[in-house]
Amino acid sequence: MRICRRRVARRQRWYPSARQTRVTERFRAASLTGVPATHSPAGPDEADPAELPGGETTDAAARSDLPTAPAGAPLPAVDWDALPEAVRWRLADIAAVAVAGIPSSDMPAAVRPVARFAPAKRARRGGPLLLAGLRDSTTFRTAVIEWARTHRPEVLDLTAPDMASAAAAAVLLGAPDAGERIAAVARRSSGAQLRTERDAALAKVDRLVEENQRLRRELDAATSAARRAGAAGDADADRLRTRLREQGIRLRQALDQADQLAAARDAELSEVRRTLAEVEAQRDRERDRAELASRRAERAVAEAETARQAVREARAADEVRLRLLVDTVAGAVSGLRHELALGEHAPSGGLRPADLVSGGSPLSKVSDQVADPATLDRLLALPMVHLVVDGYNVTKTGYPDLTLSDQRDRLTGQLAALAARTGAEITVVFDGAAVVAVPITTSRGVRVLFSDPGVLADDVIRALVAAEPRGRPVVVGTSDRAVAEAVRRCGAYPVSAAVLLARLSRS
Repeated sequence: MRICRRRVARRQRWYPSARQTRVTERFRAASLTGVPATHSPAGPDEADPAELPGGETTDAAARSDLPTAPAGAPLPAVDWDALPEAVRWRLADIAAVAVAGIPSSDMPAAVRPVARFAPAKRARRGGPLLLAGLRDSTTFRTAVIEWARTHRPEVLDLTAPDMASAAAAAVLLGAPDAGERIAAVARRSSGAQLRTERDAALAKVDRLVEENQRLRRELDAATSAARRAGAAGDADADRLRTRLREQGIRLRQALDQADQLAAARDAELSEVRRTLAEVEAQRDRERDRAELASRRAERAVAEAETARQAVREARAADEVRLRLLVDTVAGAVSGLRHELALGEHAPSGGLRPADLVSGGSPLSKVSDQVADPATLDRLLALPMVHLVVDGYNVTKTGYPDLTLSDQRDRLTGQLAALAARTGAEITVVFDGAAVVAVPITTSRGVRVLFSDPGVLADDVIRALVAAEPRGRPVVVGTSDRAVAEAVRRCGAYPVSAAVLLARLSRS
C-alpha cells in the first residue's frame, strides 16, 4: 500500500510541472512567430482572463479600441503555418464564401480554380490554397475584406464572443494584437488538452490503486497457500529423494547397457554405410548409361519426327498447289462458260497456299466498307484472283493521321467490302513489331497476317507470292518499289497504294 501511495505522490508532483513545461514551450513557440511575450502561460488549473466566460466580453471590448491596420496593408509577423486549426478554418471559410463575389482578376492564379468548386467543397478542398492566397496576395486579401464588410460584416468583428472568430478577423485585418489573440486561442486549446490528460492520468492512478489492492489480497492468499503447500512438500521431498536414489542405480545400469548397444550399432552402421556406398556407385553408373541411351533415343525420335513433319509439309504444300491450280483452271473454264452463257461460275473452297506460309501469323480480323477503279476491277474479276496488300504501306499513304489500330481497322473493313463485291481472296500483311494489342473485331473474307518477331512484312509478302502456283493471278497492293519489282518477277501484278485507295474510297 505504501508503494502505491508513493507512486501516486510522484505522479501528482510530476504532472503540474510537465504540464507547465508544455504550456511554456507552446507560449515560446507563439512568441517566436510574432506574438509579444507579455502574457505569462497559465498554470494547470488556472485560466487566462481572456479565456474566462465572464472576461471574454471585457477583453474583447478592450481589444476593439486597438488600432487596426488599413485594408491591404502587410500582415503582422504571424506564422500562418502555426495558426490554430480553429483560426485556419474560419479564415478558409471566409475566403471560400467571398470568392463567389470577387472578380477573378483580384484572385491569385492558384485560387481561381477553387472559385469554381461547389460552395460546400471550397473550404474543405481548397483551404490551403485560400490561406496561401490570403497570406501572399495583398490584392486578394483586400478584396476579401471589402466583400466581407459589404456582405458579412460580422466575420470582421474583433469583439466577437468566439475567440477563434475574433482572432481570424484580427489576422485578416492585420490588427497589431493578432499574435496575442492567436496565442490566446492556442492556450485555450492547449489548456483543454492538458486538463483532459490530467483527468486521464488521475483515472489511471485510481485504476492502479485498485489493481494494487487486488494484487495484495491475491498475494496474501497465495502466501498462505504456499505455507500450507510447503509442509506437505517436505514430506513429498523425502519420498522423492528415496525414489531418486533407487532410480539412480537403475539409470547407471541402463547407461552401461546403452553403451554396449551403441558400440554394436556403430559397427553395424559402418557396415551398412560401406554397402550403401557400393550400391550408390553402381546405381550412378547404371543411371549414366540409361541417360545416355535416353538422349540417343530422344535425338533419334526428334530426327524422325522432323523428317516426317518435313514430308507432311511438302506433301500438303504440293496438294494445296495442285488443288489450287485445278481450281484455277476450273474457274477459268467456268468463267468461259459464263461468258458463253453455258453455266455459272462457282469457285471451290479449301486451304490456300497463303494459309501455309511461315513468318506471318493471323492475329485477328477487322470490319466494314467500300469500292474501286476500273483497271483494278478488271484484275479482281479474274477467276481465283488473290489480292495481297502491304498493310501499313497503304494505310500510311491514305490516312496517316490515324493511330495504327484505327488504320488497320479502316483498311481491313474496306477490304472486307471489296471481297464481298468481287469474291477475290484477299490477304493483308502488317508488321507485327508495331502491334501492342491484339485486335478483337473480325472481317469476313479478309486474311490478316502480322509478321513474326524479326520478320519484315515485305518478306512475308514475297513468300505469299512465291507460294502461289504459276498460272494463278496474284495482285499486290504496295508502293514499295523493291517489293513491287520482286513480286513482278514472280508473275504478280503490282498495284500502287494510291490506286488501291482510290478503288476502296469510291463507295
